[in-house]
Amino acid sequence: MARIINRDPSLVSQFYTKHKGAAFVTALTHVLTAVQTAGITDTTELATIAAQHTTRRITVAGTKARVRTKAVLITPTGTGTGRAGAQAIASGSARLRPLIAEAARQGLRMAFTVRMAKTSYLHASGSRTDSPGIRRDVIQRADHTEERSYGSATTGGFDAADFAHRVQAGGDVTAAVHLWLVENGRIRLDSHITHLEIRTWRPR
Repeated sequence: MARIINRDPSLVSQFYTKHKGAAFVTALTHVLTAVQTAGITDTTELATIAAQHTTRRITVAGTKARVRTKAVLITPTGTGTGRAGAQAIASGSARLRPLIAEAARQGLRMAFTVRMAKTSYLHASGSRTDSPGIRRDVIQRADHTEERSYGSATTGGFDAADFAHRVQAGGDVTAAVHLWLVENGRIRLDSHITHLEIRTWRPR
């Protein structure tokens, strides 16, 4: 549905959770008609139909509302930070995608901090095998979760372009980070990330 109306999947999820999306009702009605009566299933064709019937929101004053955008804050030195809590995690941390994409475009390095249940990690707290070179302590929470950091400016961090490619493959930042942690023997396959933070910087 997000591809058909050319909007972020997190917005589409809010159609159901927060009753948003009134501006897309007409477009989606025409899309549904095209599927049911003409048997059209090609996403590109359906997107074309939706675009013809998508209108901008109208303000109280009766004018077209400006398009809402989320600023991606990356300083001239390449420093940027983005966080995703429980609600954003559920939608794949979509708000972090622009940050990673811009970091990749600028050739930046990145690191991330994840929070999950203590039992999800395969290495003991503070293990240098888990995240060598990180000088910050493991943060333990009262709800039996821990925050652990992976990558730093000291150790060189990770290539943002690599993570951008991982995200593009499925469009899910949470899943991309989760897969990296599993592939590198850091967490259990059935673990669940509850919070995620991405940090970027320009390599020296």
